[in-house]
Amino acid sequence: MKHTLSVLVEDEAGVLTRIAGLFARRGFNIESLAVGPAEQMGVSRITMVVPGDDNSIEQLTKQLYKLINVIKVQDITEVPCVERELMLLKVNAVSSNRSEIVELAQIFRARVVDVAEDAITLEVVGDPGKMVAIVQVLNKFGIREIARTGKIALTRESGVNTEYLKSLEAKL
Repeated sequence: MKHTLSVLVEDEAGVLTRIAGLFARRGFNIESLAVGPAEQMGVSRITMVVPGDDNSIEQLTKQLYKLINVIKVQDITEVPCVERELMLLKVNAVSSNRSEIVELAQIFRARVVDVAEDAITLEVVGDPGKMVAIVQVLNKFGIREIARTGKIALTRESGVNTEYLKSLEAKL
């Protein structure tokens, strides 16, 4: 199972290297990693997607707390969250299929950010499932390049679980 970890760290040189080293020593792969300033000065939030079972993630969390610059570690996998990712997607686009690509992009609320004679670059923002879906739809045109930021997430203060709401909508 993939776990999403939200880690608050002191914003100092070498913190990310120490965390990555811990993961490497323990044989863990980091599937997604996003780092940026948090709400408090001098603190950064690291959002990671890591495969593993509950026990191994619990052990990893304990190990993270042993690192001197780690302030807080939270496994937010099962917690209601707002999750987003940014992806730039360059697709083959000749004049005969350009309008179809733009129409498909509009369905996914993607923005056209660059147009060339034989390609279109799209900016897509959304949850990781949306990223997979648009890639599948546009694959038939030929994808030239993809750049993804990795998932960022914050817990929902409302506590509303959108996955639960989606499953209710599907039943109706």
